[in-house]
Amino acid sequence: MSETISSEASTQASAAAKQKREFNKLQKRLRRQVGNAVIDYGMIQDGDKIMVCLSGGKDSYTMLEILRSLQRNAPVSFSLVAVNLDQKQPGFPEHVLPEYLDGIGVDYHILERDTYSIVKEKTPEGKTTCALCSRLRRGSLYGYAEEIGATKVALGHHRDDILETLFLNMFFGGSLKSMPPKLLSDDGKNIVIRPLAYCREADIAEFARQMAFPIIPCNLCGSQPNLQRQQVKEMLTEWGAKHPGRLESMFKAVTNVAPSQLADRDLFDFAGLEDKQRQWRETRIDALDLGSDVQ
Repeated sequence: MSETISSEASTQASAAAKQKREFNKLQKRLRRQVGNAVIDYGMIQDGDKIMVCLSGGKDSYTMLEILRSLQRNAPVSFSLVAVNLDQKQPGFPEHVLPEYLDGIGVDYHILERDTYSIVKEKTPEGKTTCALCSRLRRGSLYGYAEEIGATKVALGHHRDDILETLFLNMFFGGSLKSMPPKLLSDDGKNIVIRPLAYCREADIAEFARQMAFPIIPCNLCGSQPNLQRQQVKEMLTEWGAKHPGRLESMFKAVTNVAPSQLADRDLFDFAGLEDKQRQWRETRIDALDLGSDVQ
């Protein structure tokens, strides 16, 4: 009997040790990917005050946790302030985020804006709410960043979001664009960064599960049927399962653009190619002529 108990305890200890090793590997991978994105795109400078937009979803929780981890060892000094936009959705658990943020000792603000009523009023029956909701949310958060003196606004979009947006714009918008890891807002007032740009959604989901973040689901748009983004997500998930490495290759393509091999006349001077060819011909050294001068 005692031998059986001892064997079970040993098995449980071995499983727990393995789970801990896997979690450490996952955490290190996310930290490395976020660190690389921060370096590659110059996301954070010394003295930055970064407003971390915290929705209560797995992505924003993970972003905050990884940034806090990097903050402790970064070669530059920067501060973090979490901001949640309470959109006054019915049933929103207002206590969850304050309790969590108080527990980990992070400075935070809860910004109250009734965008929910506006979205419900302005969106026709049967239409998706995402576009208007996102626009109102961004406007509120960007304006608040200026109020609190934040130098950067951090959003929790990851690699899968970037690829989904690329195909959404191609399929439904007729444009070849996505979410850049770093951008200047249209009004020039805010620099937006996406520290999770190199991170896979599956890794983020597993990290959030093991960290037991108090997830707050979105009951405004999350349950809408036939969302275009959901259709694209399912397509990419299927591609990733059937063709390992395809999503990685597609994301690499987003970072490796050849304007001359596309067809955007504003991005590349196709009309000026003849002039460029003439200049090249006038300045080249003709090997045959050069050879005839040598005696």
